[in-house]
Amino acid sequence: MKRKIITTGDGSKTIQIEDWDEQYHSKHGAIQEAYHVFIEHGLRLFNNTNIKLLEIGFGTGLNALITLLESKKQQLDITYVGVEAYPVSMEEIAELDYCTQLNALDHQEKFEEMHRSPWEKSTLITQDFSLHKQQKDFKEITDSDTYNLIYYDAFGARVQPELWTEEIFEKMYRALKTNGVLVTYAAKGSVRRAMQHVGFTVERLPGPPGKREMLRATKD
Repeated sequence: MKRKIITTGDGSKTIQIEDWDEQYHSKHGAIQEAYHVFIEHGLRLFNNTNIKLLEIGFGTGLNALITLLESKKQQLDITYVGVEAYPVSMEEIAELDYCTQLNALDHQEKFEEMHRSPWEKSTLITQDFSLHKQQKDFKEITDSDTYNLIYYDAFGARVQPELWTEEIFEKMYRALKTNGVLVTYAAKGSVRRAMQHVGFTVERLPGPPGKREMLRATKD
């Protein structure tokens, strides 16, 4: 499918899939959305030192990068597992230029290392941040009682409804530890009900710019 780089509302860039009229991040602000959904309403809930984190949709690596930056502030030790079926090219990564936008040029080499690191193998990006990328379909996830936090950042239900079903969220529920949390930009009633049906306690929270609400689900 045809792809192009577009500039979003906060000046940061994302990838648009033209055939779907769908973006990897919000058109209203890629970086703003990532911080609001995944850091403010996800990572900052945790004050324990060691966190195991699963990202559904590694994509551009933006969420992994801002998590690395935030982990230094919060003094966290993070094991980051990123699942992606269709990896982004290094040419696209260079054009997105996230380290410049984040005033984090000192992390440019680390960000590139994230993308160049081998799939299916753990790579120590920094002393306190390891990355394990897995190239596979989300439906192939079979982890159990493993993660403290899940970033659910799949393409929207409008274009990939199969990624927002009870079947998928049952896998997510199983993958989380007790009191584990899943955060997502999505807010559709059907998504919330699918989460509740598999056992999650679900909160509707204020959404990022351009979106009224988002969801946070907890495995009690």
